Amino acid sequence: MKRLTTKEEELMGFFWEKGPLFVKELLENYEEPKPHFNTLSTIVRGLEEKGFLSHKTFGNTYQYYAVIEKEEYQRGTLKNVIAKYFNNSYLGVVSSLIKEEEISIEDLRRLIDEVEQADKKNK
Repeated sequence: MKRLTTKEEELMGFFWEKGPLFVKELLENYEEPKPHFNTLSTIVRGLEEKGFLSHKTFGNTYQYYAVIEKEEYQRGTLKNVIAKYFNNSYLGVVSSLIKEEEISIEDLRRLIDEVEQADKKNK
């Protein structure tokens, strides 16, 4: 899955939260100083080229909608981070979180319980 810039992720957040939008409606979600209409339009077209958005035509304007769900993007992004920074080691990720975030033993036990319960449901 292609990676998004911070601005692209911000725009996708509006589509995931609000559903289909015209660029003019997208602009209404910003506080002053609002970005220029053409700037948003360019980013939206780029998101469409990357396969994140598609559109329906209404006269001479387009209404854009998300093609990729937020959860799908999150999973893909997480996999990329794990591959890039942890050599595809999920154990390395958990170990790093434990060390860096000082996760308590109780939290780890709850996590193990949740994983075991989910595993039982999948069998």
